[in-house]
Amino acid sequence: MRLIQEKNKLIIANGPAQVWIEPWGRNSLRVRMTKEAKMDANDWALSEVPQACDAKIELHEVDLTMPWWKGEEHDKHLETGIAGSITNGKITAKVNTEGWISFYNQKGELLLSEYWRTRDRIDRFCAPLRIEAREFKAIQGTNDFSITARFEAVDGEKIFGMGQYQEANLDKKGATLELAHRNSQASVPFYISNLGYGFLWNNPAIGTATFGTNKTEWYAKSTKKLDYFITAGDTPAEIEEQYTAVTGRTPMMPEYGIGFWQCKLRYRTQDELLAVAREHKKRGLPMDVIVVDFFHWTRQGDFKFEPRDWPDPDAMVKELKELGIETVVSVWPTIDEKSENFGEMADKGYLVSADRGNGLHMTWMGNTVFYDATHPGAQKFVWEKCRENYYKKGIRTFWLDEAEPEYGPYDFDNYRYYAGTALQCTNIYPLMYAKGFYDGLKSEGEKEVLSLVRCAWAGSQKYGVLTWSGDIHSSFRAMREQLQAGLNMCVAGIPWWTSDIGGFVGGDISDPKFKELL
Repeated sequence: MRLIQEKNKLIIANGPAQVWIEPWGRNSLRVRMTKEAKMDANDWALSEVPQACDAKIELHEVDLTMPWWKGEEHDKHLETGIAGSITNGKITAKVNTEGWISFYNQKGELLLSEYWRTRDRIDRFCAPLRIEAREFKAIQGTNDFSITARFEAVDGEKIFGMGQYQEANLDKKGATLELAHRNSQASVPFYISNLGYGFLWNNPAIGTATFGTNKTEWYAKSTKKLDYFITAGDTPAEIEEQYTAVTGRTPMMPEYGIGFWQCKLRYRTQDELLAVAREHKKRGLPMDVIVVDFFHWTRQGDFKFEPRDWPDPDAMVKELKELGIETVVSVWPTIDEKSENFGEMADKGYLVSADRGNGLHMTWMGNTVFYDATHPGAQKFVWEKCRENYYKKGIRTFWLDEAEPEYGPYDFDNYRYYAGTALQCTNIYPLMYAKGFYDGLKSEGEKEVLSLVRCAWAGSQKYGVLTWSGDIHSSFRAMREQLQAGLNMCVAGIPWWTSDIGGFVGGDISDPKFKELL
């Protein structure tokens, strides 16, 4: 093992493996590791240019090649056990003589340290477990690895954030969380610790995070590198500020977005929707937004109104605006094989492909395939269709449903994107889905962008997403779970969040308990 300073970066080199530790914004460090000749260039959630910071790097004169059996001669080289360190403001990473890393704040207090049970050069002790803090296991015949990153557990530590999971616990200490999106589950792998640091697992691969009492483990099933961001601060607000500086800041919520949204499954016709809006206003009831939900279209993937049921959407939108109501339309990323756009999108590589089987992703109300939101061309294609058929009619807010995307089944090892295999990067899908509409609306000169989405990932916030918690059950238990889900989404950097009033699945309108729930 060798420690190398390369400008503002501290490198741990060990054969073909390299670990980079470098400043990444104020009071923050980014740690990356590869076993390939070049570091993978994807920045994933760290999409913003970090504030330039000069790091203080120290390399200690330690002969790491000297064998431990040389006794006192060996020990004098290893008195402190620290081979080097890098400091950026309030955070310091120290690298010991085995190459393992510990993080400290400006007071010298330990924040986080890697978990390793291997030979210790200081004590000349050989740990028979041979457990490494950073474990790479090659996936035979590919350039990918399954990786595990391990950190020491701290008694009494509390973990907040990580996104939206359907469970009761606000504190995620003791939890095992799937790093994958599902309907009502949004994995946003950033947390804040009560010890005074924030941590981002900067990897959109399928995996798990376990905050155990004996150790913390992050696992990615198929990836090219280890990549995480750690930031230290005196308050949670300071930590959030430093995190969003490198992943993106949330724009201001449009005023109508904070108001009352009227929606149900579903308004089947233009006349039905307008009758509800008119009656609300007639009774003096507030309504800021009304939603045209799914299957208002001709086919999935056509991205346009069915003229039989919605004969004059231009007049509808105009009347709603005069009533002070914004119109929102539902957009699904599903493309029916009978859609007028299917052939062109398939020919241009704009659809998610399958490594086996017939390639269909959902068969509900049609045989459909998801469009590839990671493909820049596909983003523009879908936006142009929505621009022509919705935006030009006065609609500026979109409901980006099925944003996980909701595979049936969730066989992540079968799907392949422009950006890589689903195992490597599927968690970035909802972010790229929102980005396509954000970029499109901005290109039209819109100052305020708001998209209702059913899923999000780290960094989604900068694209004006309002996340809601999906198809939850109509029960008091589900309502209780939404409290922690919304709070943990906010801690994870996604502050615009909401939930279906009264839930979505189940519920008996004749039951007094259901009425009480509403």
